Amino acid sequence: MVREPLTADQIERGRLLGALLRQARGERTMVDVARRAGISVETLRKIEGGRIPTPAFFTVASIATALGLSLDDLLLRVDSAGEPVPAPLAV
Repeated sequence: MVREPLTADQIERGRLLGALLRQARGERTMVDVARRAGISVETLRKIEGGRIPTPAFFTVASIATALGLSLDDLLLRVDSAGEPVPAPLAV
């Protein structure tokens, strides 16, 4: 099975997702958030940096839970790519 290359829009959504998660992490360390989410620090670093533009759903859900974020709110913010970025996520 050949995986289709990601589109520019998918890559940009991944970057936006990473930036939103990084913003929501605030002063918390990557180690703390990764531990709470049950993922490696390197995975969190790659997602926040946009190097994993399409992370697995359960990975994103675990990070969102660790940060106290709503998946619905996160999705709305990522889907608004190209529009002005809304106010910071409530944590």
